[in-house]
Amino acid sequence: MFSLSAQRASKLGATSTLNSRRFPHEDTIVRDVCIIGGGATGTFSAIRLRDSGKTVAVVERSSRLGGHTLTYQDPVSALKTEAGLVVIRRSPVSEKYFARFSIPLIKFEPPPPAATIFVDFTTGKKVDFSPRDPSDAFAAYGAQLAKYPFLDNGFDLPDPIPEDLLLPFGHFVKKYDLSAMVLLVSKLGQGLGDLLSQPTLYVMKNFGKTALEGFATGFLVPESGDNSSLYEKALAELGSDALIGSSVVSVRRDNHSVRVVVQTPSGQKLIKAKKLLITIPPRWRTSKAGVPDNYHVTNLGVGTPESLPKLPGIYEISPTGIPDLVNLKYGSPVPLPDEDVRADVMACLSRLREAGTLQINEKPEIALFENHGPFGLAVPVSPIEGGFYKQPNKLNGHRNTFYTGAAFQAHDATLLWEYTDDLLRKHF
Repeated sequence: MFSLSAQRASKLGATSTLNSRRFPHEDTIVRDVCIIGGGATGTFSAIRLRDSGKTVAVVERSSRLGGHTLTYQDPVSALKTEAGLVVIRRSPVSEKYFARFSIPLIKFEPPPPAATIFVDFTTGKKVDFSPRDPSDAFAAYGAQLAKYPFLDNGFDLPDPIPEDLLLPFGHFVKKYDLSAMVLLVSKLGQGLGDLLSQPTLYVMKNFGKTALEGFATGFLVPESGDNSSLYEKALAELGSDALIGSSVVSVRRDNHSVRVVVQTPSGQKLIKAKKLLITIPPRWRTSKAGVPDNYHVTNLGVGTPESLPKLPGIYEISPTGIPDLVNLKYGSPVPLPDEDVRADVMACLSRLREAGTLQINEKPEIALFENHGPFGLAVPVSPIEGGFYKQPNKLNGHRNTFYTGAAFQAHDATLLWEYTDDLLRKHF
């Protein structure tokens, strides 16, 4: 998923080869735990482990911590808007985490609704469309979710896996008459690619019971309106234990210890650790926008199932609350070069202008561009049926290496913190 707002996740290769040269004392870091990835999960793990008396080293490719959390501050008005994570779900774990850094949380109050325009972004023309009330569909969906409480905790799936979870979501929608909620789910569950062809398992993992509960009881946000403040404070506390702007060169693991060679801005370092915690997505071997800021523009597919937008393409354009700045979300079922996404966005805005749908400047500027990929990692139904998720679940502890992150749970910060908190209590 892309937002016009810029971080690419770190990648840990499958290599286990360690550079054989000796590292001098000043380039050797000895810690209890080496954490790969400084996103929501990696940062939480580092703070949680330090609080329990462990020493850590966090390796993060970006120049900051926070992963998908990214706050943009307008240089003119100084107002802030979120270009990634927006809200936090109520939970003892999440509330304790923010309190740990003296960051007060308040109930999220949605901004006043903007006038919604439904547009076919392939032509730039408005579409006459009236969305249906999704209330009954959400109630029916919630009743189905209640059948699968195990989905709240990673991918510890039963055998056999319930048939409905393996259905393409489009078939599941038809089976339980859920059409009225699909367009909204596609907007809230951005980044899943072709939503209707995804196994229902992945849709329920990313739009599950806790999300429905959040809509019923409300979500939380920092009182400051700045989600990134959590990671700024965490980085300040971690200090040199956070190796930002760094990437893994090689890893050697055995039954007693872990050695990780890291390329940092000041040269290569060797991290010697008792355990390795990987929080990044795994790779298995098998502006002055020039766009009106008072409209919510939804991409509506014409002639597509459930009127979902055609991807690759823009999901929607929405106000940020900052004058002359809008938030634009773009998705693709396959990886795309950033330059292709930028070009397609500009071409789409040109179509909106030429069709007379929106008054857009000739050259809108991108104030911030964020690539959230890889996002929503998934496997086909056949491997799921064959026990694919038993493999990563068995990996924890092998050669002193442990795994957490969205690929093992869901793209929900609170669920990730809860899942990771449980893993740390069991194994660290």
